[in-house]
Amino acid sequence: MKTYKLTAFEQDGEKILDEAFQAATDDEAKSVGENLLKEKGLDEKTHRCTSPAGKLILFHR
Repeated sequence: MKTYKLTAFEQDGEKILDEAFQAATDDEAKSVGENLLKEKGLDEKTHRCTSPAGKLILFHR
């Protein structure tokens, strides 16, 4: 398992979510990240999910 980082922001740049989670693959991480954002009502906010190697897995502006 690898640790991925999920971050969400307000329009003014304020960080409103900064959470790490475990996933086996990048595809699984994308799905987990999307679900976490939906659960927290942040799926329409600016967000990103990055892999341990710094790869951008999920992004919404």
